[in-house]
Amino acid sequence: MKNISSSVSEHQSLEAISSRVLSIRGQKVLIDADLATLYGVETKRLNEQVKRNLERFPQDFMFQLTANEKAEVVANCDHLSRLKFSKTLPFVFTEHGAIQAANVLSSKEAIEMGVYIVRAFVRLRELVLSHQDLTHKLSELEQHVEQKFQSHDQAIAGLINMVRELMNPTLPSNKHSIGFVTQKDKAK
Repeated sequence: MKNISSSVSEHQSLEAISSRVLSIRGQKVLIDADLATLYGVETKRLNEQVKRNLERFPQDFMFQLTANEKAEVVANCDHLSRLKFSKTLPFVFTEHGAIQAANVLSSKEAIEMGVYIVRAFVRLRELVLSHQDLTHKLSELEQHVEQKFQSHDQAIAGLINMVRELMNPTLPSNKHSIGFVTQKDKAK
């Protein structure tokens, strides 16, 4: 019974983390406030530790939002409305940055939650890949159906042309007219 409840809570944790992952600048990221909450620390403490260890956080691990990006995040994420009045621009962390943050915090809770965060990012990647696979298969099906419709359309157009020809038969030119025919009529 213990295994079932732990897998249910793990699933719930993955869902909770996945719902906090944002797409910014073409990357899947967690905002510093959400990451701090997940790691059980204040955002201020998380950012202090990151600033003390900046060499561990290259641009592909972490970056700071612009004012416009911050405004968009606040407008689109209800749970981040408290950031609206913050004077500082928040940092966001990619999957690798989130792991590095867990390492610099080095609390037991941060390390455990780091595992869940990695799993959440992996799960999102798998969903994206399966979505791309479905999109590819749908495109193939669409092309196949399009080809079938084109061949059917051509067949139908051919039938219509044949019916029109049957409705408007052309008279053979070598057929003799009935009645008196002059040399002028034969010349035509």
